[in-house]
Formats: sequence, structure tokens, C-alpha cells
Amino acid sequence: MTVVEGLLDGQFTLGVEEEFQIVDAETRELRSYVSQLLEGGQGHKLLRERVRPEMHQSVVETGTGICRDIRQARDELAELRSSLRALARKGGMRIVAAGTHPFSDWKTQEITDGERYRGIVEDLQDVARANLIFGLHVHVGVKDREVAMALANQVRYFLPHILALSTSSPFWLGRPSGLKSTRSEIFKRFPRTGIPGRFESYGHFQRFVDLLVKTGCIDNAKKIWWDVRPHPFFDTVEVRICDMPTRLDDTVALAALIQAVMGKLYLLYRRNLGFREYRQELIEENKWRAVRYGIAGKLIDFGKQEQVPVRYLVGELLEFVQESAEIFGSQGELERIRAILEVGTSADRQLAVYARTRRFEAVVDDLIEQSSLGL
Repeated sequence: MTVVEGLLDGQFTLGVEEEFQIVDAETRELRSYVSQLLEGGQGHKLLRERVRPEMHQSVVETGTGICRDIRQARDELAELRSSLRALARKGGMRIVAAGTHPFSDWKTQEITDGERYRGIVEDLQDVARANLIFGLHVHVGVKDREVAMALANQVRYFLPHILALSTSSPFWLGRPSGLKSTRSEIFKRFPRTGIPGRFESYGHFQRFVDLLVKTGCIDNAKKIWWDVRPHPFFDTVEVRICDMPTRLDDTVALAALIQAVMGKLYLLYRRNLGFREYRQELIEENKWRAVRYGIAGKLIDFGKQEQVPVRYLVGELLEFVQESAEIFGSQGELERIRAILEVGTSADRQLAVYARTRRFEAVVDDLIEQSSLGL
């Protein structure tokens, strides 16, 4: 089997999870409504088993099935957004895709009833209650666990680049936060988050998990919420660093980019040309820059040991993944990444709407409209 055949042999499939806000159409506030949204079986019938409540009742998560390519992923994501939008409208609600709500207060939101959520709140208290944030998770199928661990190690370097492109949370509790990804800083309060360290092998990772379970820190590896992780139950590497993109096109483009990066790293791995790995602390420096400035800032090129504009580095990244993008047939989807570099991210648009109107309700109205584009 050639390297390319190995790349396509039932691997590098995609699974995409999106977390949406449920917003009252009149007040534009978050509404604790997910139970009503799904009650009576109507929601589950329409969305089958691909919709789930989250810890807060104003959050609803959707997830695709295992998608063979980015086109199937797009079709499923569009269907899920469209169906969810229709369900919400029947109850006078609207669906918003963004990393934080511009002004709703977490203290007024209800927690979803369930043993898992009760356990998290009991363990983390207000850290959990205040975690009213929304993200995008992308699973890339990798069959061999050792390969998955190697790719998870190497993809860490590119995570700040990907975060910068996804930024969509510039507001918190009715204030401009000064950050493009406020969500990232809120989630930092949770334990076992952020850029993970490097693991020598999957066995080393498993022993780490086993120790945490044995000592009562966690009950299973799903409570390790790093920005990237080998999934504990699926044969995937899960990238979790992204804010929730507002436009469907942006979710699709980011999923395609993550798949292409993983594919390129796999090609290098099979050719014994593994990408150079950098210390966790250095990558965290770049993550902070992405959180603060998004695509308008600079990241550190550790090879050159100098600051470089994010837009230039993302251009280099698109060249880096060209080979794998051609194999996956995702070049068209990656063109949207270039468009983001030109027009800005959701965070940039939200800030522009607020600067023009000085009204957070106007920001929410624009998010509702943008969240429905492409359906």
C-alpha cells in the first residue's frame, strides 16, 4: 500500500460537533430552552440522534455522523443547522453560532438535569456554572493509536493558527473584552485544558489517564479537555481549540483545514520526515496571541525566532497542506480560509457591528442572520 493509499484507506474521515446558542427572538437573550426544543420526540425525530443537550439549557450541540469527505460533512452540517433553526423558530427562539453571547449572564441560565452535569458542577462549582461558552470540535479518523498520538503531538504547533481563524467571542457580559477569543480564557478555568504536553507514545498517554482515574481525579478520559486529544473511545484525533464559527462556510473551511493539516503530517510521518515539535510553553505563547488579536496579530515563527503576521503564516500553512488537500479534494473549501483572511473573522464582524450601532442587540441580530447563511 502506498502512502497515499494509506491516507485514503478508511482513514481521515471527519466528524464535526457544533455548539449553538438558543436565543429569544424578542429579547435576544439566551433562553434555557433545550428541553422544550427536544421534548415530545419531535426534535429527536427531525435530527435523529445527532443533537444533544449540553450543561446549560441554553446550549444545544449537534454532531455529524462519520463523514467520508468534506462534502458529506458539509451536507450534514447544513441539514443539522437548517433543522435546528426550524425547530427553534416554532418556539419563538433563534439559533446563534458564536463563541460567547454578547451580553447574557451565566447566572440566569439553568443547568441541564443529568448525572454527568451534576457531577461536573459539584466538582467545579462556579467554574462550571460560568462556563457558558460555545465551540467547534473536529474529529479526524486515525486507526492506529500510536499514529494518532504522534499526529496529536505534531498538530499542536498549528493550533494557534486555527484558533485565530475561528475567533468569534469578543464580548462577555455586555462588555467588549478586548480579546478576539474570550471563550478560550473562560475555558482555561477548567482543569486539564489548553495545549497539552508531548507524549512519547500512546502507552505513556494511557498510563497518564490511568493514574488520574486511579487517584480519583477523573472517572474517564473524556474529562481531559485539552485543545487536542486522541479520543478515548473513538479512533480519532479530536481538535477542540476552535471558537464556534458563525457561518457554515467557516465551519466547513476549518474542518477541511484541520483534516488537511492532519493528512500532511501523516504523509511526513510515513516518510520519516516528522514535523518538528516545540515545547508546550512556546505554543501557549502563540495561543495567547491568537486569543488576544486573532488574525490581526502576529505569531512567533519558532524556526526563525521572530514575529510574523498571522495572515502570512496562514498563507504558508495553506501551501504546506496543498498536497493533502489535493488528495482529499478539499481545495475549494480551503479557499474560504483565504476569504477569512481578507474579510475578517466573526469576532471582527461583531466588533464592527457594535462600533457602528453601539447596541449588543444589533450584534445578536446580525449573528442570527449570519448563522443561517449557506443553508
